[in-house]
Amino acid sequence: MVVAYWIVAALLALFYLYAGGKKVAQSQERLLPMMGWVDTVPMPLVRTIGVLELLGVAGLVLPPLTGIAPWLAVAAATGFALLQVGGTIVHLSRGETRQIGLNLVLLVAAAVLAWLGTVWL
Repeated sequence: MVVAYWIVAALLALFYLYAGGKKVAQSQERLLPMMGWVDTVPMPLVRTIGVLELLGVAGLVLPPLTGIAPWLAVAAATGFALLQVGGTIVHLSRGETRQIGLNLVLLVAAAVLAWLGTVWL
């Protein structure tokens, strides 16, 4: 269980570190080709989502490593699952049904990670 947790956590952490970093650091014009939804959402909200993703990465990794409040890892994984539910809703509302595949994969991975966290931590 420990190995499975760290594999899934590392994959999610790498993805959200990249995606969150882009949302925090890049302009709307630079994000638009990769994330078409940023043209309909205020940039402060996009930046907030990016910061929350980066904080979630810290929540997945640091508490289990340090042993301090390991329940935060489960909370971070649950937050990522909820984030993907929201992302799926946004894509469906924009008629982008082909775009939800990644959201569903990330949703399942986050749900599995939350379950692994409850079993292992």
